[in-house]
Amino acid sequence: MSHYSGPLLTRPLAEALLAARDAGAAAWTGSLDLGRSNGEAMLATDAWHWRGQRYPYPHKLKDRTIYYWDGDAFAPVSRFSGSLIKLVPSQWDAPTFEIDGIKMLPTSKVSPVEDARRKVALVEPHGKVVLDTCGGLGYFAACCIEAGVARIHSFEKNADVLWLRTLNPWSPDPDAPALGGRLQLTHADVSQAIAQIGDASMDALLHDPPRFGIAGELYSQVFYDQLARVLRRGGRLFHYTGSPNKLTSGRDVPREVAKRLEKAGFKAQLALDGVLATRR
Repeated sequence: MSHYSGPLLTRPLAEALLAARDAGAAAWTGSLDLGRSNGEAMLATDAWHWRGQRYPYPHKLKDRTIYYWDGDAFAPVSRFSGSLIKLVPSQWDAPTFEIDGIKMLPTSKVSPVEDARRKVALVEPHGKVVLDTCGGLGYFAACCIEAGVARIHSFEKNADVLWLRTLNPWSPDPDAPALGGRLQLTHADVSQAIAQIGDASMDALLHDPPRFGIAGELYSQVFYDQLARVLRRGGRLFHYTGSPNKLTSGRDVPREVAKRLEKAGFKAQLALDGVLATRR
């Protein structure tokens, strides 16, 4: 799917456009692509113009919601097909997303892109071939590209998440000429697709699965054995686990993960909010 290039609005942005119009301004300057760039919107009484297109002033937008122009109106960047999947603004410009109200990326203390950058740095992707098991919004992939990755193979199981990516200007577009074909994005369940990846064909791995209760197969010994198979000796893996409360869950997920990775043939240690492992 091609990437959307129209305006993206939030409630504060819509209010700023209306306030500028009501103050008699002929133009408003700011970002209409979630902080990726600044531009100028020309203001008229009943509509505003941006990049040569005319748009009505939106009213009654909801908080914590991003809107895109669907050709007829400003619609929420969300879909429901068994689960409600929604792109959610953050204080850091780059958005996060939610599945049934559960935030999938950290935003309370750091930008989700900066969070991804820190984790990607642990596997030192420069010049390497990297497997990104659960692509999400593509922030791991974007940071790998920024760091000079040779090639990154990214899998995403959820079609609605892939749709979010086409509307999120912070998500890398695999077809963008500037990427030179380095990002291969595949719509598939990596727990099954990994069987088709060659032995020792990856230099590094990034594994950011949904929580255990949603995708237990991505924490299984069988899957970790497959990760060990496709990674060359000495290659690094960062596995996001989060930090679930041991008192309420009764489990120490990071240490459970580290133990299984050790059994699969890795040397593992806790790092950031997950596990850093090296293929022995």
